[in-house]
Amino acid sequence: MHTHAAISFKPSSNGLFSLNPGIFQNPSFVIRPLRNKLRYSILNCRGIEIPFPKLRPRINSVNNGSTSIAAAVKDVDIATLGNLCVDIVLNVPELPPKPLEQRKAYLEQLSKSPPDKRYWEAGGNCNVAIAAARLGLRCISVGHVGDEIYGRFLIDVLSDEGISIVGMNERSEELNLSSSDNGTLLCWVLVDPSQRHGFCSRADFSADPAFSWMSRLSTEVKMAIRKSKILFCNGYDFDELSPSLLESALECAVESGTSIFFDPGPRGRSLIAGSPEEQRTIGKLLTMSEVLLLTSEEAASLTGINDPILAGQDLLNNGVCTKWVIVKMGPKGSILITKSSITCAPAFKVNIIDTVGCGDSFVAAVAFGFIHDLPLSYTLTLANAVGAATATGCGAGRNVASLGKVQELLKESNLNEDEKFWEEVLNDNVNSRDVTLLSKMVVNGNSQVNRVSLQKVVSEVLPKLEFAPKMTGSFK
Repeated sequence: MHTHAAISFKPSSNGLFSLNPGIFQNPSFVIRPLRNKLRYSILNCRGIEIPFPKLRPRINSVNNGSTSIAAAVKDVDIATLGNLCVDIVLNVPELPPKPLEQRKAYLEQLSKSPPDKRYWEAGGNCNVAIAAARLGLRCISVGHVGDEIYGRFLIDVLSDEGISIVGMNERSEELNLSSSDNGTLLCWVLVDPSQRHGFCSRADFSADPAFSWMSRLSTEVKMAIRKSKILFCNGYDFDELSPSLLESALECAVESGTSIFFDPGPRGRSLIAGSPEEQRTIGKLLTMSEVLLLTSEEAASLTGINDPILAGQDLLNNGVCTKWVIVKMGPKGSILITKSSITCAPAFKVNIIDTVGCGDSFVAAVAFGFIHDLPLSYTLTLANAVGAATATGCGAGRNVASLGKVQELLKESNLNEDEKFWEEVLNDNVNSRDVTLLSKMVVNGNSQVNRVSLQKVVSEVLPKLEFAPKMTGSFK
């Protein structure tokens, strides 16, 4: 889908956004107050430091008797941006037709009356927030929900999980929007008798984002970004928000020292070839994010490099703030690439019921490892476990991994080890990097690959999971 910027992007005075990467509701609507936990943060991207001249949530005196500075209070672990939707999961005799007009007629027929509530589920970035909250992280969801039954459903679901919502519907009443333009985004998840999935929403039938009437970030949204340690964005945000609004959020995060996580998803390829505004914005997201998360297919489509490690290194080298590039290898596992290292972790063996929401759950666990400064192999192991735990359930939303299921998988320690696969993936890369591979059995030898014992990782990760919820609490 091609989108058009509502306003032009204004580069910040620090000049960070002057680079050309090439390929690369009511504002007072806030649910549940956030607890305060003081945290200072300064973004350092290759020597570029950005203090907080604009932020004054709390004043902290420096012990020189005369100087005081304003510091951001980072009392939220992760904020998700946009992509708040209700999934309506229905079994259908056949998937919707491919021609656009026929699909639109199909959707209109489905939307005539609300289906039974038992078919509703929280979707989109709700999956990330719920999975993160169940790991004990403090979460907020920044996005638009309408004042109707679907919006109230989302508010209730997230509230029950201890997640705050900051609404983005500023000035909607002044604009006299129709109920369809101002309503909660619905995603129809259609499942045929062969268990194939089809996805359909009103965002599929417009050249503009679903909420193109939003032209600026409210004060509340900016503060939510500033209060968060991580801002998570994904490619589906472009279906809802204009590129200029996404760039405003990106700029706000960079200025306030909030780390950006970005998962371009399947939209990445079309955005790279999209409108000039889309190309510019995804380029900035790819270069200014500290953590990029992609499947091996997505990494190849963005870089033109089929080797997942070389593709990850290419994204890393083209980044300005990029610290980690994580390549998801499906049932084989995952790879975390930094400037100096390659870390690989095989996946856990599970009985897969549904893969919807696995990638979102994976993101939540990576955020946990990032915030708690876990060793890289520990972070990947946990992320694989959380993604696998979600795959054992049916659907996403409230069906994403529970903490108990994650702990159970870690204790079982049933890895899908495939020595030949990892040898092929690592090939020549072992000569130039510090390479670590998670393994159930560690044999001493002269191998250039540093093997980390799964038993050791599990023994140290499990106590952190048991301790984390007590430390972070909830919003209930």
